[in-house]
Amino acid sequence: MGKGFFHVPVAVNEPVKSYAPGSPEREEVLNQYKTYFNGSEDIPLYIGNEEIRTGNTKSITPPHDHQHVVGKYHLAEKSHIEKAIATALEARTQWAALTWEQRAAVFLRAADLIAGPYRAKMNAATMIAQSKNIHQAEIDSACEIVDFLRFNVEYMTQIYNDQPESSEGVWNRVEYRPLEGFVYAITPFNFTAIAGNLPASAAMMGNVVVWKPSDSQIFSAKVIVDVFREAGVPDGVINVVYGDPAMITDTVLASPDFTGIHFTGSTNVFKNIWAKIGANIHTYKTYPRIVGETGGKDFIIAHPDSRPKQVATAISRGAFEFQGQKCSAASRVYLPESIAQEVLDFVKADVESFKMGSPEDMNNFINAVIHEGSFDKLASYIDQAKADSDAEVIIGGDYDKSKGYFIKPTVILTTNPKYKTMTTELFGPVVTVYVYKDKDWKETLQLVDNTSEYGLTGAVFSRDRYAIDEATKALQNSAGNFYINDKPTGAVVGQQPFGGARASGTNDKAGSMLNLLRWASPRLIKETFVSPEDYRYPFLG
Repeated sequence: MGKGFFHVPVAVNEPVKSYAPGSPEREEVLNQYKTYFNGSEDIPLYIGNEEIRTGNTKSITPPHDHQHVVGKYHLAEKSHIEKAIATALEARTQWAALTWEQRAAVFLRAADLIAGPYRAKMNAATMIAQSKNIHQAEIDSACEIVDFLRFNVEYMTQIYNDQPESSEGVWNRVEYRPLEGFVYAITPFNFTAIAGNLPASAAMMGNVVVWKPSDSQIFSAKVIVDVFREAGVPDGVINVVYGDPAMITDTVLASPDFTGIHFTGSTNVFKNIWAKIGANIHTYKTYPRIVGETGGKDFIIAHPDSRPKQVATAISRGAFEFQGQKCSAASRVYLPESIAQEVLDFVKADVESFKMGSPEDMNNFINAVIHEGSFDKLASYIDQAKADSDAEVIIGGDYDKSKGYFIKPTVILTTNPKYKTMTTELFGPVVTVYVYKDKDWKETLQLVDNTSEYGLTGAVFSRDRYAIDEATKALQNSAGNFYINDKPTGAVVGQQPFGGARASGTNDKAGSMLNLLRWASPRLIKETFVSPEDYRYPFLG
């Protein structure tokens, strides 16, 4: 709880396995996939040492086969949320007093369990729940969550070792206390790693948590719970609830002991939560920490001297991997007139080579979008682009939800730089391209900066160092993660701390020490060894 005394050499990025045909990991994950797909999980609420099954359930179906049921989860009532809060607060006494090394050991064990015996389970569950191909699952639900757990332990030791100077006769020390109360974690569907990290990072610092996973991610969240329990996370430290999100959030935010929220999700939901916290501010025992990563309208801008094939590959990967359902996915692209057609020809060839279908078939690069609501929204924007005079669908544009929620990767070309799909977050495999005149490079940089309310990720392509420098300066506030000659996705824990500002969040940089500091409340202790016995200072004579 106080401070660290030694370095923990665990912060090494987990290697990504290939899952090549014939490899043992490929066979293992396919066997696990079939086991889950043909099974029927019954997922309870996890409150303290109880598994609570309310009988009020919802079915879980894979996005790529929405008529097939793989399980169900139980919905909480308000009383269950109140019980989760009370249970967390009861557990806080022992957990907050536990030495930091013991807390670290729990999560290091969780990391090794995921990297080893739970790897296939984590990946297979993510393939089913979120329709991720094996590569996308591997870099998320195996490697990234392992990296979060191991690097956060490293950052925790660095934080605890950061101590103030002491003068003669005085010893100054800082104790990094957990927050006084409980933390509320709300996690999204798109990354299993985020679902694990948001509650775990707060708990690692000695906090207790009420965690609400996305309804669309509960199947893989259940495997995270299994790992945490086997790793030794004590009962009540992380309590897991599902149900009506408004009811759960209102109940949590009404508690005087609410002390912070760790959130990843939509911008509007986060703003509404912030407003509710503000309205309840006189209720709380302490000012709550508000940490959130929200939406994005992420960009790629290419300079006229860019290499067309490199730009095209960045679009094909950055816009269409995991069906564009990454907060960082490329969604708007600015191409110079001189190379635009060549770039788009390469992208078209890429898209035509994509295979789409179930992640069980590992030849499929594209899988389904998460649910019918997402499918319908994306289809409506594609149809609108087909009808509008200032836009046209030049690649893709097909969709089908008869078996799964499949949207073919789509490229919209617009003559209007403020067209709807240049400004609205879509969260799917749809990217919009605007072609600018080569001479308008500087003006286009300003256009990129001024078009979107978001500021999450962006990328510039150029071989001209002056142009790169110019773009880096002009786009300083438009992306919290800025990429030079690379796609705007794929941040690696410990290498590219992730987060954005503007309407994209509080930019507390998941995967860095900055995020963990938000879950600590430092106490300075000054001890004087020989106390003075006369109030008079020398200037008094």
